[in-house]
Amino acid sequence: MYDLIIIGAGPAGLSAAIYAQRAKLNTIVVEKEGCGGQMSQTYEVDNYPGLPGISGMELASKMRMHAEKLGVNIVYEEIKSINKVEDYYLVHLMTGGVYEAKGIVIASGATHAKLGVKGEEEFAGRGVSYCATCDGAFFLDRDVAVVGGGDVAIEDAIFLSRIARSVTLIHRRNELRGAASLQEALFKCKNVSVLWDTVVEAINGQEAVESLSLRNVKDNEDFNLFVSGLFVAVGINPVLANIDGLLLDDKGYVFAGEDCRTNLDKIYVAGDLRTKPLRQIVTAVADGANAIASYTEDIS
Repeated sequence: MYDLIIIGAGPAGLSAAIYAQRAKLNTIVVEKEGCGGQMSQTYEVDNYPGLPGISGMELASKMRMHAEKLGVNIVYEEIKSINKVEDYYLVHLMTGGVYEAKGIVIASGATHAKLGVKGEEEFAGRGVSYCATCDGAFFLDRDVAVVGGGDVAIEDAIFLSRIARSVTLIHRRNELRGAASLQEALFKCKNVSVLWDTVVEAINGQEAVESLSLRNVKDNEDFNLFVSGLFVAVGINPVLANIDGLLLDDKGYVFAGEDCRTNLDKIYVAGDLRTKPLRQIVTAVADGANAIASYTEDIS
């Protein structure tokens, strides 16, 4: 019987683990893939206080080492469902195992949204990617495109400009949503161009991506763009284990305030999965700390 099970080892989960360990709570972290979450797929993190210019992978590694130095136990398992029995929770694993805990911190984060167009599934891993820092090196001196208009899309385009021959940023609106500082850096990249008011209709090729079918949403003109790779950065979708009765918004995010308390007793949510206006590493870390503060208050 654990005091607390933390689901997810991204910045929110690792922060919660550190605070839980310091509070002498018997805690385990259950992570499906690897520590760091989306943070580990970010080429450069330049807005985390005190660590300007650090890579996402290095920051994830530092957080994991900090947690492990304090004695945090991280296990790599996928969760099937969670249900309450009397005054504690059963966490069922895909492998058939079960953990018991008095409280749960859900920090499972979010995953990359997809375009949902013809060819996307077919060419995933063969020219279609959702992680520029993971796959960018495969496109050295080749022509690539990025679709999206937020921070991640701009960061991807900047990163790829250092590797690819040319980068085309495709955005469905006539202005970008990303931070002004990122836009300024983007427009300084000489091998990056932007296609405004444009959407991807299909991804084409034989064995790998060869071209994109595009449409201008203003004049409804169809045209092709010949590229070897497409990097999709159009947002994220929440990732949540099956928990009966948990209150969600219409997009699947968990309702919780800054104290990270959900509508269920001793279940807390931290990080990108929580309903909030800003989803950043720094806010995820804050959520992890707040979740533990709420739990210790609730059991005192």
